[in-house]
Amino acid sequence: MPVAERVLLRPVTMGLLLQSLLLLIILLLLGCCLRPATAFPKGCYPSEEEGLKTFRCSNARLTEIPRDIPNDTNKLYLDSNRIPFLPRDAFRDLPLLLELDLSHNVIASIESGAFRGLAEHLHSLDLSSNRLVSVSKDAFSNLKAKVNLSNNPWLCDCRLQELIRTVELVAGSSGGIVCDSSAQEEHVGKAFLQVIADTDFCNVYKKTTDIAMLVTMFGWFAMVISYLVYYVRQNQEDARRHLEYLKSLPSKQRRSEESSTISTVV
Repeated sequence: MPVAERVLLRPVTMGLLLQSLLLLIILLLLGCCLRPATAFPKGCYPSEEEGLKTFRCSNARLTEIPRDIPNDTNKLYLDSNRIPFLPRDAFRDLPLLLELDLSHNVIASIESGAFRGLAEHLHSLDLSSNRLVSVSKDAFSNLKAKVNLSNNPWLCDCRLQELIRTVELVAGSSGGIVCDSSAQEEHVGKAFLQVIADTDFCNVYKKTTDIAMLVTMFGWFAMVISYLVYYVRQNQEDARRHLEYLKSLPSKQRRSEESSTISTVV
C-alpha cells in the first residue's frame, strides 16, 4: 500500500477505535447505574386506581403469597388463585395496605399472626369462597378491618362463635356463613347467626366439660373409698387370725402378745 494511503487511513482507524472505546465505557456505566425492573409473577401487575396504588394478581394461578409486592401498595388483589394457607407474617412488609382480597382461593388454614402489621390501616379483608372450616380468633387479633367470611365450609362450634364475636363482618355477608357441619345435625345447612340465636355453643361446651369433671372426680372418690374399705377389712382379717394364733400359745406369752395386738389394732 502506498505511503500516502496509509497516512490517510490512520486517522480513520484511530477514530473508529475511539468511538468503540467510548461506546464500551457508556455501556459499562449503564450496567452499573441502572437497576433491572422488578420481575413480578406472571399475571401480576401494578397500577393506580382512584389515586391508590394497586397490585393485581387475580386469576394468576398462584399457589402462595407472591414476594416482591411493592411495599407502598394500598390495594392487593389475590383472588381466584390456588393459595392453600396463609403463613405467619404473610403481609408484614405492606404497612400501607387498605384492602386485601383473598376470595376464591383454596385457603384451609390461617396461622396466628398472618395479618400482623395490618391492624393500623387495613379496613377491608375478603376471605369468602375458600375452604375454611375452623379458624382461631387469635388469627384476627387486633384487626379492625371489616371481614367477609361467607361461602366457606364452616364447622359450627364454640371456636366459630368466638371468631364471629371477635371480627367485624362486612354488611350483608353474615347470611353466607352457613354450618357445613355441626355436633348437632339439625344445625347443618343453617346460617350460623340464626343457630346461635337459640344455641350458645360455648356454654354447651362448658356444661359438658363440667359434667366430665364431676364424673371423673366421682370415679376417683369411689376408688379411694373402695381402697379404704378393702384396707380395713384386710387388717381386721389379719388381726382375727393373729388373735386365734395367740389363743393357741401358752398363757403368759399369749397375754403379752394380745396386749401388743390390741394396741396395734387400736
